[in-house]
Amino acid sequence: MEIEQVDLDKLSRKELEKLRSDVEKALKTLETRRKAEARRAAEEMAREHGFALEELVNGTKGKSRVKNAPKYRNPEDPNQTWTGRGRQPGWIKDALKQGRSIEEFEI
Repeated sequence: MEIEQVDLDKLSRKELEKLRSDVEKALKTLETRRKAEARRAAEEMAREHGFALEELVNGTKGKSRVKNAPKYRNPEDPNQTWTGRGRQPGWIKDALKQGRSIEEFEI
């Protein structure tokens, strides 16, 4: 993969801050994707040995806590979801402050 060279000296402060923000978002989504891949691999390995991953990690005997299904998803980062319970995540709070409706994020 070839990355386009950008002359940072020619960018304005606003452009540089946007670039930094974009890089930080990309790093966060990369970490989220890598964790999901690692979890899938660990679950597969546990299944091959006749266990559920939760059994091995939490020491439970096949009883894992049932999570509530997410009701809302961040359209800018689909890995970010919220069940509608507990504290609102930052991306929901920010959107509501901007006048957006919670219904826009329903899954």
